[in-house]
Amino acid sequence: MANAVSNLFVALLGLAGGLAVGSGLVALLIVLDLIPRLAQVSSAYRKSFWFETAVLSGAMYWSVADMMDWKLRLPIPDVVLLVPVGVLSGIFVGMLAAALTEVMNVLPILARRLHLHDYMVSLVMAMVLGKIIGSLFDWLVFQRLN
Repeated sequence: MANAVSNLFVALLGLAGGLAVGSGLVALLIVLDLIPRLAQVSSAYRKSFWFETAVLSGAMYWSVADMMDWKLRLPIPDVVLLVPVGVLSGIFVGMLAAALTEVMNVLPILARRLHLHDYMVSLVMAMVLGKIIGSLFDWLVFQRLN
């Protein structure tokens, strides 16, 4: 009986976590108008259904792949594949962070409130270098320890 209650609790906890993360993703997509903006930039308003389907399918596929702990075995060395994938992933995350910062007007508000107008270039460079150094530490040191 205790095992069934424990399994039910874990299932409900997983469902609640999934709903929270999914709600956050949907809120991000809606508040920032990512899909309509993508359709506008690509001049493909009539294809916005496919953009929405691609985002939903990608989220579903990678959620299942993560839960099932799927591994991709390739005949080529890891470094040959990981370097370009890592660079492209870093570019994507950096551009997404920059887009979020731009949309939310974080830097102008921060500069105005903290009187940092003269230090904006240094502030942006500190953010970029912090992201790079943190990512490198995570990939090269922290991930190898686990």
